[in-house]
Amino acid sequence: MTFFLQMLVTGVVVGSIYGLVALGFVLIYRASGALNLANGEFVIIGPYICLVLITAYRIPFFIALLITLIFSALLGLIVERLVIRPIQNAPVVSVIMATIGLSSLLGGAVHMIWGHQTRMFPKIFPTTPINISGIIISPVYLWSFAIVIILLTIFLLLFKFSKMGIAMRAVADDRQAAMSMGISVKYVYAATWTIAAVVAAVGGILLGNINGLSPTMSAIGLTVLPVVILGGLDSVLGAIVGGFVIGILQNLAGGYIDPLVGGGLKEVAPFIVVLLILMLKPYGLFGSRTIERV
Repeated sequence: MTFFLQMLVTGVVVGSIYGLVALGFVLIYRASGALNLANGEFVIIGPYICLVLITAYRIPFFIALLITLIFSALLGLIVERLVIRPIQNAPVVSVIMATIGLSSLLGGAVHMIWGHQTRMFPKIFPTTPINISGIIISPVYLWSFAIVIILLTIFLLLFKFSKMGIAMRAVADDRQAAMSMGISVKYVYAATWTIAAVVAAVGGILLGNINGLSPTMSAIGLTVLPVVILGGLDSVLGAIVGGFVIGILQNLAGGYIDPLVGGGLKEVAPFIVVLLILMLKPYGLFGSRTIERV
């Protein structure tokens, strides 16, 4: 039972980070109907910038974090302005192909600048483990979980009550109707890509503090796909719930099944579960059912 609870706690923490990263994925899909396949590269660029600021320039972590978030927001704006906006009226597949090219470009830049080796963040959070009824929890897990929950709460309130959130929901529901009401679709697209880049950077920094930082961490872009498909591609709540579900399933599969099959199932398990669930609920747990009238 202790081992199960240990795996469960780890899954909840990692799953919360998945949910945060998936949030940006869902926002871009709601706004444009396209999948951002460069999401994994957004996740790793921010942590590398933050690590350089801390180690090379001796900037305190929280100031480096703030600078990194500003950089990530600018990166999201630049990508939206130079890559996405010129093709926003093109077929959705064109936008998806553009994000694939962007993924290759950003991934290659990371390899050229920072190399392939794993880098570790300096000890930012307390290192003394916390023992709760035999369950050993690292403080970095608790801090990461608390930060993610705070950010998710802020974003949920922002989407529900702020003018920007209302505009984003309006564009997601009907872009033409939103434009006729005076809502700037360009502004919504820019805000969407900015938020997506920022939450990806935060998720990457938290994962970097937990597992170390390397270019292979961009694989989270693929891991997030089952999250958003499970929760529903257009559902913010689904992204959060899906993140927790996938994070827990991954860790339980890694803890119990991987030793029996020689490893590797941890990475595949989310896709298997999503495939089974979509056979019953094709639009995900919280996705909106599309109805076309002819």
